[in-house]
Amino acid sequence: MKDKKGYRTIFGRFKSIQSTIMVSFSVLMVIAMLIFLFIALHFTKNTIYENSVNYSSQIIEQVNYDIDSYMEYLINISSIVSKSSDVSQYLYNEDQTEEETGEERERILSQFVTIRDSRNDIYNIAAVANNGRSVLNDGSDHFTEYINIKDESWYRAALSSSRGIAISSSHVQNAIQESYKWVITLSRALVNYRTGKNDGVFFVDLNYSAISELCNNNSLGDKGYIFILDENGNIVYHPKQQLMYGGLMTENIDQIMSSKSNHFLTKTGDKLYTISKSDITGWTVVGAIYTSELMKNNKQAQMLYFLVAAVLLLGVTVVSSIISREITKPIRQLRDSMSLVEKGRFDKANVDVTAENEVGSLSKSFNVMTERIHTLMEQNVYEQKQKRKSELKALQAQINPHFLYNTLDSIIWMSEAGKSEEVVLMTSALARLLRQSISNAKEEVSIGEEIDYVRSYLTIQKMRYKDKLEYSIEMSPEINHVRIIKLALQPIVENAIYHGLKYKETKGNINIDGYKLGRKAYITISDDGVGMDEETLAHIFDEKQKEHKANGVGVPNVQKRLQLYYGEEYGISYISRKGAGTVATITVPLDGGTNDEKKDE
Repeated sequence: MKDKKGYRTIFGRFKSIQSTIMVSFSVLMVIAMLIFLFIALHFTKNTIYENSVNYSSQIIEQVNYDIDSYMEYLINISSIVSKSSDVSQYLYNEDQTEEETGEERERILSQFVTIRDSRNDIYNIAAVANNGRSVLNDGSDHFTEYINIKDESWYRAALSSSRGIAISSSHVQNAIQESYKWVITLSRALVNYRTGKNDGVFFVDLNYSAISELCNNNSLGDKGYIFILDENGNIVYHPKQQLMYGGLMTENIDQIMSSKSNHFLTKTGDKLYTISKSDITGWTVVGAIYTSELMKNNKQAQMLYFLVAAVLLLGVTVVSSIISREITKPIRQLRDSMSLVEKGRFDKANVDVTAENEVGSLSKSFNVMTERIHTLMEQNVYEQKQKRKSELKALQAQINPHFLYNTLDSIIWMSEAGKSEEVVLMTSALARLLRQSISNAKEEVSIGEEIDYVRSYLTIQKMRYKDKLEYSIEMSPEINHVRIIKLALQPIVENAIYHGLKYKETKGNINIDGYKLGRKAYITISDDGVGMDEETLAHIFDEKQKEHKANGVGVPNVQKRLQLYYGEEYGISYISRKGAGTVATITVPLDGGTNDEKKDE
């Protein structure tokens, strides 16, 4: 009974969900780690050591195989080139004419260039005869005069080798002018076809980094490394070669060269060497691993640890998931409902109350709150939509009887004067104006249609004012299809006539231009009228501004409609100077905007 009571007391103290989850996860993780450590500590040291040796040996054998394959390929290349009839004829045939010798040399150089271009690991390629003839790279390089190439160790090694082939350790190639690079030289003895004896050397200087890349592409842990010794125990490659030459680092080279096994531990036991010798190059590839890394770098040990850890973690995850899911289920439901509210989906945001704790109480309050907010928002949206629709249609439907009376009066006067063509033209223009101004079928038209409406309006005004008015319209075809609210341009044109040109003593001009810039369409209406002072310009959009109206829609109303429809960044902007004229620019989006009101129409 005491145990049961104590159990309840411990877990009963955790009143918050966070504390319960934290304790549950902590207990499970501690148990999992203890089991993992128990298994790890019982994994035998001998097995780890054997696996490490096998792994390291495989890597070293692979590196040795890669180097052998690489060298065999280059040996084959050297065999093909050195046994070429062109090389033999050029180096040893002294009976050829100078022209034949030159042709032979060009063919050899072409072959050398092809080989070098196809491989970026070849620095130099050359054939040198004891009689002094030679050919080097593409013909532009030369041998150094103060060094006798015949005295070079790789040159003599090729001539004295039983196979006629020698591969040097890493060295600086100083036999070629202005080229002092670290290389490994593959040299092959050239046979004089006249005497049948070795009488020269064909050699290839290999980029030292080509060998280092073959070694560096294979890893022996964080601290382990691979190095190469030649048949005499000289360093061919070592990742810390400078430290080796400086005496700051040493390797057990004597023991490596004399070892009959493919691996051994140093006397101090801190380093494991694995060895692989090549019959092709005569080199010895050595892998060095610090024993302190054997545990973490052993593949089999790692796989076992990872497998046990994965199983334990999977078990912890499953159990913890079940516990946490049940504990946090009400909270997750509340979170999901809040997300729906953020997206405006109030109809699906109701939370099922399944608990009587603080989360259940919060869920009840949330349901009441969202229902109330939803009701208020629907009511507000409906009222705003109705108000905006009424306002837009009222602004659009206005027409000034005074303008209509003057136009009809002009038509009567022209009819009595016998000007039938002018009567037809003016009547047609008036009909087009009336058709668009009183039509409520759609709030938007294309800019092309709006320009036609303005053109009709200007036709009437020009006929009324005779020689007092001239106008021009130049619109880019790119914006003719762009949508714009109806009756947006005509009030601006009317404003230019009645406030800019009417009080001008001489003929006035109105220019209408349209173009595209970025993602916006621009329409400018400029006049050379009397202009405006700064005070008038500053209050041009004020509702209290007294304006003459042609169709009952003044500049402030047009500005209000444009910004209601497209947003605050669009609308009308003015530039004016007293006595110089005025420029009005209307800006609308190319895509017609995204106002929600348009979607509801």
